[in-house]
Amino acid sequence: MLRRRPGTPTLEEVAALAGVGRGTVSRVINNAAGVKDTTRRAVQRAIAELGYVPNLAARTLAGRRADAVALVMTEPDWRQFGEPFFSEIVRSVGDALTETEVQLLLTLVRTDAERQRLVEYARGGRVDGVMLMSVHATDPLPDMLAEVGLPTVLLGRRSGDESVTYVDADNVGGARAAVAHLLDSGRRAIATITGPPDMYVAQCRLRGYREAMERAGVEARRSWTVQGDFSAESGYRAMAELVERAPEIDGVFAASDTMAVGALGALRAAGRRVPDDVAVIGFDDFPLAQHTDPKLTTVRQPLEDIGHTMVRLLLEEMEEPSTAWRHVIHRTELVLRDSA
Repeated sequence: MLRRRPGTPTLEEVAALAGVGRGTVSRVINNAAGVKDTTRRAVQRAIAELGYVPNLAARTLAGRRADAVALVMTEPDWRQFGEPFFSEIVRSVGDALTETEVQLLLTLVRTDAERQRLVEYARGGRVDGVMLMSVHATDPLPDMLAEVGLPTVLLGRRSGDESVTYVDADNVGGARAAVAHLLDSGRRAIATITGPPDMYVAQCRLRGYREAMERAGVEARRSWTVQGDFSAESGYRAMAELVERAPEIDGVFAASDTMAVGALGALRAAGRRVPDDVAVIGFDDFPLAQHTDPKLTTVRQPLEDIGHTMVRLLLEEMEEPSTAWRHVIHRTELVLRDSA
């Protein structure tokens, strides 16, 4: 899906306003010789009037690329780097860049000062583009990078109205399919362990759960929903809480495989058999899903394809800046194993 970037001036617009060619604008930006003073002033006026940010474009036009892109994690907790989701994304992005001459830089951005430092680092020509993952709803970093004209691709999105280019999975549809499978197998007291409420991915998976319950005419009781943070520890705590306050539960949809793993541990500790007493479904299909006891039924999101798509969109944007944002949503697939 394409959406025009509001208020993002292009090199062609500068050239048109100044009444010169694209090459002349490039020479002015690079302070090259051979440009009349009157022409140089006309280009500079056009740049100022349009609010054009030339530093990144100038470097590209002059062939002075950094040949490096940044993969930025905006999660404040260092422990999240150890979660399978992030290692899988790093692997897939790295694989997609193998055949190029582009270096991958990994960085963590948690505070306003670190956001500003990254923007200044990028403006200084040290990277040609940025991929962001784990972006929360109120994070201004994508807009800050867009404002300085840096090619940027998000993994996921901050809201349903996201404008910046992103790559995502069908989180609503995947969650809906998981819960529908539990319902079709005869489960009726189905709980869910959600991710952080300020992350759109968590909101979408919760929505899919609610839609499936509503379509089946089954009430999704408030006591059946517990919040986690996508970690195994939070899945254990949430499941232990559910067992204590809602012992009637016979099915659980966890919004990530790592939380599902924690839920399996809590059910085992409580003496509840899986899937005999409680069926469990996760989301992601990490390799660990095949090594749990029992093996985990889960929703597969194609992380390799997602990482490759992120790289493709970023490289295309670096090569030829577009006037439109691009939004790509990959299909998900329910993978049936022993836990449900």
